[in-house]
Amino acid sequence: MPDTFHVTAIGHVITGRTEPIDDEWDSVAASIVLDERFDAEALMGIDAFSHVEVIYLFHQVPDTEVESKARHPRGNTQWPRVGIFAQRGKGRPNRIGATIARIERVDGRTLHLTGLDAIDGTPVLDLKPVMKGFLPRGDVREPDWAAQIMTSYW
Repeated sequence: MPDTFHVTAIGHVITGRTEPIDDEWDSVAASIVLDERFDAEALMGIDAFSHVEVIYLFHQVPDTEVESKARHPRGNTQWPRVGIFAQRGKGRPNRIGATIARIERVDGRTLHLTGLDAIDGTPVLDLKPVMKGFLPRGDVREPDWAAQIMTSYW
């Protein structure tokens, strides 16, 4: 029997994009507004970092689109079938997304970002500053299909 956890969103994404289109995310301005449980001190010092890792929930993914096995990324049969844990699609078992976004500025309880691939209203579960010491050590390896996906993603 799998463990079950209760998680409460810390805030929500505000952006002009309402549909989860897979490309051109850098062209979309985004903000995260923290829940009223937090005051401006919760974001104090985060603007000393260039980037933040945003952990969020793919809240509009229906049960019918959740994958637990292998599939072709983006449904493209030119790419190999790979397991859901070998790709970053939104139809994940726990519907959790993670992105590293650029911090533009902080206004009170609002964090302004670019490069956040989340739609308007997305629940944010956590924020973590990006520190060089936590980035991958050594060379990063990926298959050709993964590089092809990213050519117009940002």
